[in-house]
Amino acid sequence: MRIPRVFCDGPLASGQQALLDEQASRHLLRVLRLRRGDPIVLFDGSGRDFEARLGSGSKSALTAEVGDVQHCETPPALKIHLAIGVSRGERIDYALQKAVELGVWRIQPLFTERSVVRLSGERLASRQAHWQGVVRHACGQSGRSLIPALRDARPFDRWLSEFSGRGLLLDHRAPSGLKGVDHPGEEVTLLVGPEGGLSPTERDAATRKAFQAIRLGPRILRTETAPLAAISALQTLWGDFDGPT
Repeated sequence: MRIPRVFCDGPLASGQQALLDEQASRHLLRVLRLRRGDPIVLFDGSGRDFEARLGSGSKSALTAEVGDVQHCETPPALKIHLAIGVSRGERIDYALQKAVELGVWRIQPLFTERSVVRLSGERLASRQAHWQGVVRHACGQSGRSLIPALRDARPFDRWLSEFSGRGLLLDHRAPSGLKGVDHPGEEVTLLVGPEGGLSPTERDAATRKAFQAIRLGPRILRTETAPLAAISALQTLWGDFDGPT
């Protein structure tokens, strides 16, 4: 039986008693039907997995006895930053979940000219918390101990005005693909639009800001498919798909 991995908010240390949140507690008791003393694995996003044993508590707040460090995750050789236009709920959730599974290092949601979803105030805060949950859950499922940084959603033009570094813009109109891209070095930003893509004004602004436009074959990919294909290609060429470096 696979030992469950559970995210615990806050720094963990061997020998301490950790308090699990309501969602994790209910999942362990009601879904997995674990009991006191059963083994689990805890991670706090710092890169370390800890052996642990389920303790006492209620269905909404269990405790766990933290044991030894089981595993330490090192930062990847290629840090992929995903800047993605906010799309409808299921699409952005799917893109975030799978990007985390594929090893993305940082995520920046963007509101673009063609973004159908417009959020502000409490609705934006609620959606941001939901996205954070998606990212953490994907880490738990995929065995990642370093949680990708999820930035607050921002307007495209404001984000681009502060951007520095090197970037790749996914655009099916681009003349060439990844074969025309030099080794990105230690990190690279991948820019993907929402449904309908980026506007011509936004694409022009991005290319003037050192983004190189690339295409992924002769097909037009959906907003939730394109970043995953690109991340997989980057990981194959320069990342960790061949194993740890």
